[in-house]
Amino acid sequence: MKSIFIISIIFIFLSHSLCQIKSKTIEYDHAGIQLEGYLTYDGLLKSKRGGVLIVHEWWGLNDFIKERANQLAELGYVVFALDMYGKGVLLKTYQEASEMAGKFYSDRQLMRDRAAAGLEILKQQNNVDPSRIAVMGYCFGGTVALELARSGTELLGAVSFHGGLNTPNPEDAKNIRASILVFHGADDPNVPAEEVAAFQDEMRQANVDWQMVFYGNAVHSFTNPNAGFDTSSGVAYNYNADIRSWEVLKSFFRELLR
Repeated sequence: MKSIFIISIIFIFLSHSLCQIKSKTIEYDHAGIQLEGYLTYDGLLKSKRGGVLIVHEWWGLNDFIKERANQLAELGYVVFALDMYGKGVLLKTYQEASEMAGKFYSDRQLMRDRAAAGLEILKQQNNVDPSRIAVMGYCFGGTVALELARSGTELLGAVSFHGGLNTPNPEDAKNIRASILVFHGADDPNVPAEEVAAFQDEMRQANVDWQMVFYGNAVHSFTNPNAGFDTSSGVAYNYNADIRSWEVLKSFFRELLR
């Protein structure tokens, strides 16, 4: 047993040492708003790689999202965490976040266009294969990822972690080219059962390649440790749901992007 433990430690060490994660911020513009995204990748990989676009929660492009981007870069993807709000905009209160995200919820075209601007930055990277790109997002970002797919943008995959599922134009699902993956807390009060059922019907009616994974005892924001552990608030971290959903995500991306 001791020898197996030592071998495991060596393997983990070598796995990390074989990566040379590089990251930088990239400034870009959309509709007169200066934005600043976060690009990360393994500098040791010289061939073109699959790309992943990440959309942040309604708090803005914070360290949680950047760390998720780094984790994906360690798997060999080129990752760009886009900016939906503006350079340096990080929100601190529920009211601030609700008001800022509300601008996009009420204008889905703006939401799609702002996400598309970030997608173009990812496609422009020399180490990205533009034919192998997926989008993923958390909470507010999950809604954005689904809306980008509904716009008909050429993507291989679109992933939502505990995101809103509703859309003002469900018929737009016929435009989806991507495979859809949704991770959902089975006890999430922010996305009622009626919204879940409507989303599933939307996917069926449009004959989309989709899958939805539910996690018991999980509520909203179950992947973010900063959400705390009070499930009665409707927003809380769930370790099992976080780890399990990440493993499913890795399998999904291996299928689509490798």
